[in-house]
Amino acid sequence: MNKKVYVANLPFQAKEPDLKVLFSKAGDVMSVKMVADRQTGQPRGIAFVEMSTQWEARRAISMLNRKDFMGKNLLVKEAAEKRGVRGG
Repeated sequence: MNKKVYVANLPFQAKEPDLKVLFSKAGDVMSVKMVADRQTGQPRGIAFVEMSTQWEARRAISMLNRKDFMGKNLLVKEAAEKRGVRGG
């Protein structure tokens, strides 16, 4: 299993420090990367959180999937491996 988890259905007011605090309940957070629209810079409601171990990533998924965060139920699952870089 990957140490990175995919987080979806994020409220648009959520910021990276908010996610770091939330995911810290499951273990050490190595990084948080929120995804923004390339054209507008607006948040897309998804993020990737890297935990320090696979065990902590699994724990974060089991603790936080479908849990309320700022009024929205999160979708938290294992992040897919990167398949390649888009563009040319």
